[in-house]
Amino acid sequence: MPTQHSSLAAGRWQQFTLAQQLGHVGSEVSRARKAEGDEQRFWSAVTRAFELLDLTIEDSRWRPRLRELLRVREVLADAVLGGSEYKSSLTDVDKYFLSFARAAQIGR
Repeated sequence: MPTQHSSLAAGRWQQFTLAQQLGHVGSEVSRARKAEGDEQRFWSAVTRAFELLDLTIEDSRWRPRLRELLRVREVLADAVLGGSEYKSSLTDVDKYFLSFARAAQIGR
């Protein structure tokens, strides 16, 4: 699968903590939220968010949290597609990921 994050997919991603990984996903979610109305920027950010989230899901260190990570992916997809299943919004998902970005900052 072609990726915009090829260096991360090559192994660098596994050097990050879970909080750092999800914080990076959150950065892309935030970009998508801010780009609503600009279809190209929106879908680019959404694509990057899913690529990073998929790298996190594939990280074997988080296998005990796989169910949670898959649910986060499902809720993100719902938010991107309008929130009909879970009534989720990009604003809500952005808030969820912001807590991980803050935790990663504290952990530095």
